[in-house]
Amino acid sequence: MERENVSFPSTFVLLGFAEFPWLEMPLSAVVLLAYLLALVGNGSIILLSLLDPRLQTPMYFFLDNLSLLDLTVTCTTVPQLLANLWGPDKTIAAWGCVTQVCIFSCTSCTECILLAVMAIDRYVAICRPLRYTLLMRPWVCVQMAAACWCSGLANALLQATLTLQLPLCGTHTLDHFFCEVPVLLRLACGDTTANELALTLLSVPFGVAPVLLVLVSYTFIARAVLKLPSAEGRRKALSTCSSHLLVITLYFGPGMYLYLQPSAKSSQAKFMSFFYCVITPVLNPLIYTLRNKDVRTAWKRILQPQHGLTSLKARLPLCVS
Repeated sequence: MERENVSFPSTFVLLGFAEFPWLEMPLSAVVLLAYLLALVGNGSIILLSLLDPRLQTPMYFFLDNLSLLDLTVTCTTVPQLLANLWGPDKTIAAWGCVTQVCIFSCTSCTECILLAVMAIDRYVAICRPLRYTLLMRPWVCVQMAAACWCSGLANALLQATLTLQLPLCGTHTLDHFFCEVPVLLRLACGDTTANELALTLLSVPFGVAPVLLVLVSYTFIARAVLKLPSAEGRRKALSTCSSHLLVITLYFGPGMYLYLQPSAKSSQAKFMSFFYCVITPVLNPLIYTLRNKDVRTAWKRILQPQHGLTSLKARLPLCVS
């Protein structure tokens, strides 16, 4: 191979869903609708928890972080996907590709740890209710969230550093709709042993450990719920966990299905990434909104004109002072 082809290019070509040309136009409509719903849904949850004091609890603090992660990954990948679906130009600048690699690596790993932290929060709330306010103090929650974000950032920096050092060959065409580490490794000319080893080793703390932690937490939760004397108490306890458990299943389930099949086709991996980047950010706020009585009640309070006026008047003296 010629020497000039062995370098990090200024642009990449993203094939996206070019092998399904009949799918591009209807898919673009679905992606645009999902993008708008994800922005409104996740943004509304963050805004709602800031406006309503009743939602300023550890559970909704972690939910805010989850919504922020979904907004970040959506705003990083979906606009480029829409541009590729709408026009003939399917290229992405090198800086945009590096940005997508870093942000997706960071957000995906951060979300894995965050979902495990949310399971711990539910365990403490149900199994240690008398000590909940003591154990889940605001500063403790901030530290736990910071640990999630810092671990994801450390993973992103490591993956980006290892990937950018590799010489890339060929036409610099990626069979994907955004830049991801495994896809870039397929273009590498050099030895990718260190990169593959890093991906394998990091799957333990970011993939295996969170799943095990969630399983252990919900095992203790199930035992505690079954010991509750009243059916109403069991129903309330389960209702606080059902939304989180459904989000965990939607996040880890498809990923485990994909990674348990080493010979999976690139189209399968592509549609799985599509699910994580486009569909999941829409489903998460819907799950927490439709299945959560507190959120529905908070929406009603916020949308009432009298409540809005009262909240505004209550904030005016603070603003003047």
